[in-house]
Amino acid sequence: MGAQAGDDSLVSKLVKSSEVGIAVVVVGIVGMLIIPLPPDFLDVLLAFNLAASIITLLISIYIEEPLQFAVFPTALLVATLFRLALDVSATRMILLHGNVVDPVTKMPIGAGHLIPMFGKVAVGGNLIVGFIMFIILIIIQIMVITNGAERIAQVAARFNLDAMPGKQMAIDADLHSGSIDADTARKKRKDVERESDFYGSMDGAGKFVKGDAMASIVIMVVNVIGGLLIGILYHHMDAATAINTYAILSIGNGLMTTLPAFLMSTSMGMVVSRAASEANLGKDIVEQVSNQPRALQYSGYFMLILGALSLVAGMPFMMTVTMVGIGVTLVFSGMKLAQKTEEVVVTAASTQEQKKKTQEKKPESVVQLMQVDPISLEVGRGLLSLVDPNQGAKLLDRVTSIRRHIALELGIVVPGVRFRDNLQLKPNAYVIKIKEIEVAQGEVQVNQFLAIGPEDKLKNLRGTKTVDPTYGMPGVWISPEQRGDAERLGCMIFDPVSVIATQLTEVIRTHASEMLGRQEIQALIDTVKKTHPAVVKEVVPDALTLGEVQKVLQNLVKERVSVRDLVSIMETLGDNVRITKDPEMLTEFCRVSLSRVICKDYCNNDGTINVITLDPSIEKLIQGAIQRSDVGSFLTLDPNIGQEILQAVSNQANILQDRGLQPILLVSPQIRPAVRKLTERSFPNLVVLSWNEIAPKINVNSVGMVQF
Repeated sequence: MGAQAGDDSLVSKLVKSSEVGIAVVVVGIVGMLIIPLPPDFLDVLLAFNLAASIITLLISIYIEEPLQFAVFPTALLVATLFRLALDVSATRMILLHGNVVDPVTKMPIGAGHLIPMFGKVAVGGNLIVGFIMFIILIIIQIMVITNGAERIAQVAARFNLDAMPGKQMAIDADLHSGSIDADTARKKRKDVERESDFYGSMDGAGKFVKGDAMASIVIMVVNVIGGLLIGILYHHMDAATAINTYAILSIGNGLMTTLPAFLMSTSMGMVVSRAASEANLGKDIVEQVSNQPRALQYSGYFMLILGALSLVAGMPFMMTVTMVGIGVTLVFSGMKLAQKTEEVVVTAASTQEQKKKTQEKKPESVVQLMQVDPISLEVGRGLLSLVDPNQGAKLLDRVTSIRRHIALELGIVVPGVRFRDNLQLKPNAYVIKIKEIEVAQGEVQVNQFLAIGPEDKLKNLRGTKTVDPTYGMPGVWISPEQRGDAERLGCMIFDPVSVIATQLTEVIRTHASEMLGRQEIQALIDTVKKTHPAVVKEVVPDALTLGEVQKVLQNLVKERVSVRDLVSIMETLGDNVRITKDPEMLTEFCRVSLSRVICKDYCNNDGTINVITLDPSIEKLIQGAIQRSDVGSFLTLDPNIGQEILQAVSNQANILQDRGLQPILLVSPQIRPAVRKLTERSFPNLVVLSWNEIAPKINVNSVGMVQF
């Protein structure tokens, strides 16, 4: 514990001093361009430059996603500036003191010991070889690595910008389905923005690396030519000595600074190409290669054939042994991996079969068979892994999030979901039932992703075409390898669990009123009674029965109005129960008291609600057709006129939907319940508000009028 505390304290101190430290480093780099450095200090900085580039390369290997190294573009700029400053300092020393020779080793030490030693070791005493090595490193860095990384960054930046709306919609869908909470959604949105900014920055950072490589060539040429002139003219060296002295120093300096630049450009390429990875590079390579045992086997057979052919062709024995050894290793590894995969599949099937037999032998209670589950989800055999606790049961965990989300959104406690396997269904099919009656169904592909987007984008993806079971949007089931391509095309990506969870959430919202039985209402009232007993006593049972309160709450939830603020609802019922006991009228009084809650869901960031209104003549016509009785009110409207009204509403609602707006119909308070009843079958998603439900400080913008 003490060591851990010490480490944390050290990291904290480093973080606190980092701001001043970075400022000092940047100012020091600028100073290196002007102030001459001692040779020994130059050696230290060159070694530090090499170590920093190695650290950067290793970080790019170990990160799992690019945003884990989001500071890389800025770090690349600082590193490039540092290398250029080292080049300038080394050039100054080479030209001023390149003639200084160690009397013992006979090596030029005017520019420090590291540059001449590196030049001598790297070129092996051959200046032409050293120059060629330098040119090759520069060409590889510019034409291969930097150009490739820059192209990846350009494409990724463009595709990320195009895909940003789709990713934001996917995050909103996950939030509404209960898969994530508000804080997680906020973090994901921020990550989407950071990812787009990161690739844009990396696109520009590639120019730093390319410019640095070009500058290295110019600096080397200047060092060689300038050194020859200074050596011959000022130090009276012969041409051979001058070439041997200054060329070694120039090539050593070029290689000493180009090698770190080469490593940094390699790091850049690795970072920008990690978009579709899910782990660090080593783990990804091992897992993905080991998942293809046949490829290893066939590669081994090919190497064995090459080994036999090399033996026939009379190639060296060591070459034949090497090829055969590689082939045997690959064949053996492929066979072992294939065998292990088959054992895992057989074990899973055996466990599932044993569990099934145990359940079949277990006696069932007749009473249990008579129970009706409020919500049940039946899955085909291909989806058992999503609900099997032994295999992760991802869908079971998601249901917990859905129940919590619905509780916060509507204020009701969703009963538990009963999961069953149904062998009569297709392997990848599922059915959602409310009180044992099927209300929704769909199919998903395990280990694939559903890409949803415009059809002109989806046609570029390979996979099984389908339709989103929740909203009816076109989609394609794609393999995990295509996920990055689909995101770049701007498609929304959902895994199978999210697809089922989203549809289950929408089904629960639609049928939430059916789940509010008297027992559930009593549980909610008992919760309020603990903190507000006087409010509850005034309403239940003194003024209203439990069934009458149930009808009011069902009416509210049916139109997706949250009953979470049950205290305000009970107080409103207590205030108005002496006026009427009609649940429909009491519901309208409660909606007015909950106006802030209602408007919050439909107003935009400017506090404005975009609505369509009814023509006054239509409102008057509907009001005259309302008939009230002891059991409630009903609408006696001519069917032809009603159909005309619905058609006019449809026209205006479609205009709002085409503009990306929620269809909201604003009417007078007297006819709101009747208009809702008239439109709920044809337009279940149409929101009907009254003028009394518009909260203070909420602006209303009428964008259309329903008229004949």
